[in-house]
Amino acid sequence: MSLIFNSNKMFFLFILFFSTLISISSNSWFGCWIGLEINLLTFIPLISNSNNMLSSEASLKYFLIQSIASINFLFSILLKMIFLKNFDYNNFISIMINSTLLMKMGSVPFHFWFPNIMEGLSWFNNFILMSWQKITPMILLSYYFNKNFIIIIIMLNSIIGAIGGLNQTSLRKLMTFSSINNLGWMLSSIMISENLWMFYLFIYSFIISIMCFSFHMLNLFFINQLFFFNMNYMIKFFFLVNFLSLGGLPPFLGFFPKWITINFLMMNNYFLLTFILIMMSLIMLFFYIRITYSSFMFNYMKLKWMKFFIKNNLLHFINFLSFLSISSMIISTFFFM
Repeated sequence: MSLIFNSNKMFFLFILFFSTLISISSNSWFGCWIGLEINLLTFIPLISNSNNMLSSEASLKYFLIQSIASINFLFSILLKMIFLKNFDYNNFISIMINSTLLMKMGSVPFHFWFPNIMEGLSWFNNFILMSWQKITPMILLSYYFNKNFIIIIIMLNSIIGAIGGLNQTSLRKLMTFSSINNLGWMLSSIMISENLWMFYLFIYSFIISIMCFSFHMLNLFFINQLFFFNMNYMIKFFFLVNFLSLGGLPPFLGFFPKWITINFLMMNNYFLLTFILIMMSLIMLFFYIRITYSSFMFNYMKLKWMKFFIKNNLLHFINFLSFLSISSMIISTFFFM
């Protein structure tokens, strides 16, 4: 945690947040591009760590991918300025701009960098990459999107996010494919309204923040560590609750934004899209339950030397956050009766 709270990292974090504000408040495409570039240049020092080869490799890969996306974005906006009067090219240019922004946020079919980079990062950096780094491309996408293209992308995101997570043993890769699946939901919510998307992002970020915080504290990176750990059963139970909430199971908080999104999609007659999103959520729930069910049911030997100590106040904090995850949905239904 000391890496997060030293002054250099705090400086870069501040500029990272500031660059997003530059992009989303800019009144020209060029200003948006500048904001994206500042964002890239401040995220690299946050994720690179000279003591860890995996994070150095991840930061280099991230730099290359985002640079390619930035170049394409700049090229697309210049094309848009040149062909401003010629409406024949509008469709093509909108697809180009959308593609570069999808590449920025790690969406299908430009998602291949995302799992590899996530695997090399700490849980804190994973959390930033899965939540904050999605904000700028999403808002820029909402300014100028090609509807039919985005609908196909939403379907692909939900399908690949669900199928890609099935054979993963790494928790970081699992969270990555979960993020790709949720990106499909986010894109469908931003097609409806920006407020709904902000609500979805807030709740999704809240759930993954609990999970990343817990994984960081318990030093968990692979599924089999959940079985081996001589764990408190309450912790396992709260992992189950948060996984189910992330999958969007009704009594939990994670279902709430999905419920509203489904309502709006049905009102706008996107029946096939809604069907695919719901079916893929079931696959997500399958592999979430498989992890937690196995960690509950497998009776491993209790290894004396693998005991770990967790501070009581931190445990109470996780319990409190997970309690919010269970109870918030019940409370929120009273507002919509």
